[in-house]
Amino acid sequence: MPSNPPLVEEEPVVEPVEATAAETRHVHAALTRTSTGKEDLRELESGLDSLQSDADRKHRIDWSRILLPVAALLVLVLVWQFYVSLGVKRRDLVPGPLDVLGQLGVLWSDGKLQESVWTSLQRGVVGFLISVAIATPVGLLLAQVAPLRRAFGPLISGLQVLPSVAWVPAAIIWFGLTDATVYFVVFMGAIPSIINGLISGVDQIPPQYRRVGTVLGASRLQMALQIVLPAALPGYLGGLKQGWAFSWRSLMAAEIIAVGGTIGFGLGSLLDQGRTLSDMAVVMAAILLILAVGILIELLVFGPIEKRLLRSRGLLSGSTR
Repeated sequence: MPSNPPLVEEEPVVEPVEATAAETRHVHAALTRTSTGKEDLRELESGLDSLQSDADRKHRIDWSRILLPVAALLVLVLVWQFYVSLGVKRRDLVPGPLDVLGQLGVLWSDGKLQESVWTSLQRGVVGFLISVAIATPVGLLLAQVAPLRRAFGPLISGLQVLPSVAWVPAAIIWFGLTDATVYFVVFMGAIPSIINGLISGVDQIPPQYRRVGTVLGASRLQMALQIVLPAALPGYLGGLKQGWAFSWRSLMAAEIIAVGGTIGFGLGSLLDQGRTLSDMAVVMAAILLILAVGILIELLVFGPIEKRLLRSRGLLSGSTR
């Protein structure tokens, strides 16, 4: 007598459901349950849809990033005005916000504001880009070749600690009162920071990355450019940010000390001019312009790049950026 074939239990069919407003805990609960019934699968699906919608909402404009800095700036200006109104110091020693604003208007009408900002910004950007072009291959070489790193690593760290203003007298003697003096000081301030940042980023790369590159037959150049450098981008970007900060400070120091000759009129020159004339309104205006340029470079250049890098690596969630 023929035996009946064994009954095969059919797998449950997952029917598509509409996305609900489930929270993240629903996803966790569905994943940790031992049962895999229809209800659990539906809950997991709706929870993932909710997470996706949360990620989409995060791409919208966060007005707190704009309003909070503006509010903080307004509070500082009010505190500044309140201190001036107390009359603790004379107005020629501590000018008020309106005095500085009026001085900025005078500098604008004279053309000195535009000239100083453009001259310093041009020098800073050109000097920083040249520093990046020099420091990147040097940093990769030191990070990849152990004997070179042991030989020159301490020197690079020492140059980073050395104040850039110490190079100004030597640069004036070597290059005179020319733009070469300013650029040399910028290079000596930015290059060591970029090199150390890149080396630090390379040190944080998991060793499996290099092993995979070796298995795939990557050459030393391919290993450096296609595996090591992309993996070291977070540390490299940190070095770039620090290098820009050092180059900008070095530029201001050079412009304050090296005045005259064929050196153009920059923000440091404007600051020194205010000191020479004992005009605190000019001094404060120059300080605020130097600060404003630094903040704008951070907000418009490094901030978006760092945010995109963190998002591409899944590191932006939970960050305070």
